[in-house]
Amino acid sequence: MLSTLRAVGIVPVIRAESADAAVAVVEALAEAGLTVAEITMTVPRAIDAIASVGKRFGNKVLLGAGTVTDAETVGRALDAGAEFIVTPCLVPEVIDAARAADLAVLPGALTPTEVFEAFRLGGDMVKIFPAQNVGGASYLRALRGPFPDIPLIPTGGVTLDNVREMFDAGATAVGVGSELISRDALARRDYAAISGLAVKFLAAVRHARAKKMAAG
Repeated sequence: MLSTLRAVGIVPVIRAESADAAVAVVEALAEAGLTVAEITMTVPRAIDAIASVGKRFGNKVLLGAGTVTDAETVGRALDAGAEFIVTPCLVPEVIDAARAADLAVLPGALTPTEVFEAFRLGGDMVKIFPAQNVGGASYLRALRGPFPDIPLIPTGGVTLDNVREMFDAGATAVGVGSELISRDALARRDYAAISGLAVKFLAAVRHARAKKMAAG
């Protein structure tokens, strides 16, 4: 699971007004070749949406449950077919529950203390949220100084224009929400637009990684 997340490099954060819309977004992303999806618990009937995606796509889509803030939800997400858990902030009980269930967990953190604790408590990768609000790539680069071995996923404000900066600063992957899955596209049910943006984000990640490797 973790190798897939690293390879794809993008965690789409799906917030929609219905479970059906969330499933349609996953389908649009998969058609574009983006085979990772995080369905947040803010989606109505989010667990049902996760179950529907699991049945429809099986192991073709790496599926996560996001905005998880309690241990009970970890169990429900696991039963529905989630393969990884994401928290919006540092929630030790969720990390513990995910580890006990043998699920990968991406805890949210912001400050250096939270980042260290999230990893020390068992986080597989640490989501830096809201990344862009506190300096974006420059903040991520500052965190890489004391924590070079902690895999970081900046989330919040990641765009096509700053993806390269994030990877240059040391991102393992990026979390992308409304910049990929806009409210406008959802309101219009324009899933083709979401699919088109997914293609561009995947290309931007490949380009960013290639440039970083070429630079040594």
